[in-house]
Amino acid sequence: MRTLLITGPGGSGRSTVAAATAQAAAGNRTRTLLLGADRGDTLGAALGVVTGAAPVRVAENLSVWRPDATESFRADLTAFQERASSALQLLGAARLDAEELTPLPGAEELTLLRALRDAALSEAYDLLVVDLPPTPQALALLALPEELRRYLRRLLPAERQAARALRPVLGRLAGVPMPSEWLYDTAGRWDVELAAVEAVLADRNTSVRLVAEPGPAGADAVREAVLALALRGLRPDRLVANRVLPESVEDTWLAGLGVQQRKTLDEWREAYDVRHVPHLGHDPRGTDDLAALAVPGVEAAGSTVEWPVVDRLAEDGGERVLVWHIPLPGAIRDELDLVRRGDELVVTVGRFRRIVPLPSALRRCTVAGAALREGELRIRFTPDPDLWPQGR
Repeated sequence: MRTLLITGPGGSGRSTVAAATAQAAAGNRTRTLLLGADRGDTLGAALGVVTGAAPVRVAENLSVWRPDATESFRADLTAFQERASSALQLLGAARLDAEELTPLPGAEELTLLRALRDAALSEAYDLLVVDLPPTPQALALLALPEELRRYLRRLLPAERQAARALRPVLGRLAGVPMPSEWLYDTAGRWDVELAAVEAVLADRNTSVRLVAEPGPAGADAVREAVLALALRGLRPDRLVANRVLPESVEDTWLAGLGVQQRKTLDEWREAYDVRHVPHLGHDPRGTDDLAALAVPGVEAAGSTVEWPVVDRLAEDGGERVLVWHIPLPGAIRDELDLVRRGDELVVTVGRFRRIVPLPSALRRCTVAGAALREGELRIRFTPDPDLWPQGR
């Protein structure tokens, strides 16, 4: 199954474009599920239907689903309280009833990721179109599975599960209860679920598409989004320029806006695969309006980008050097920072940060330097004689 993730700046019309994309795919006899994240029924408003917590069939080959974060959060926390009942009793904590639970920050993101995983693993659809939140929230959501898995590995490392038999003894010696079996089981289950989401996001059949209205604000948002996606090893398959005015506009005010749009479009064409979506003169509502947008289709091109390690000799022809190539289009040298922490590399670009594990070959090397050239970060490593096998 193919997965298309659509995001863009707030107010860019991304939900409308997502609805039009799903409708067009369904019209081509592709079994399509449109998955939304907004609290309000923006997708339903565009399609002229009411969506909810269960998939709703709105046309032949097209269903829409808006997962309910409240019910999902209640079910998860209720199950957690059941598993942690002994620890809660020890602490004298009062259990919460399902009726008094409201979602905490992050619950909606986790609910959407779980729905994305379930839909991607099902065999009911050929295409999953996901209307992600506005770009800043979408970027945080895409990073969430990797970051949560890293936290779990640090807080509850899998190798400690080998000491299960000693846990009761250690608890008596320490005078406090040690982490129970259910805690490690829960962490293991979460890790498996998050790994499944990561696999969907990194799959070669998954694409990311940006939607923006051409103009100075849209150009800034696109530039930032492309850089943040690159830090996650992704790049947009298309840039959809939404609400593009016709070139022949007689009104003076609209003519000025059209000139501004065309200037931005010329800049975008030099860097991205840009597709135009026309301004209809009103907010699109219903299937006829969505069809009139003529949005680009979904092609078999993934969004993942390789970060290759190149083995070569230094420029002076002497020492061996391994160079890690990390594409970061639009990065600025003064806003770039690198820190190595053991077998991990902390990469900071502006306000975006990612902690990535080093490839196995680079873990036996020391950092020799780095350079940013032509939108690509190139980090040089030299083999550590104490760790690198002799003669290799």
